[in-house]
Amino acid sequence: MADASPARLYATLVGGVLVVVGIIGFFYSASFGSPGNVDDVFGILSVNAWHNIVHILTGAIGLLVAGYAARQYAMGLGIVYIAIAIWGFIVGSGDSILGFIPVNTADDFLHLVLGVLGVGAALATPVGSEEARPAATA
Repeated sequence: MADASPARLYATLVGGVLVVVGIIGFFYSASFGSPGNVDDVFGILSVNAWHNIVHILTGAIGLLVAGYAARQYAMGLGIVYIAIAIWGFIVGSGDSILGFIPVNTADDFLHLVLGVLGVGAALATPVGSEEARPAATA
């Protein structure tokens, strides 16, 4: 990753962490429902199966696009996570978003941090820096 941009780093690291966290979350709660059986990962982050799937999907997308659309991913996920954080702060701790994704204050702050980092990584990455580069010739 010699020419790694902030957005590519964000897509790779955050994407990988979200996939792992989503998998770990299933060991705490694999319940679907509204919001189903909710448990706290490491005693602080509320999850259920829907929340875990969202983490796995958003993380997998980041890993898939890290090489060619990292800036768009970082900006998009950043904006979405900031919106989810604000929504979570509005509905309050222990409630759910869309009626089935549980959130608490720790989730809200984590979403806010990931969102701000994503927007920051996107803004710190020059436009077009992820475009395919021709292979180096010897």
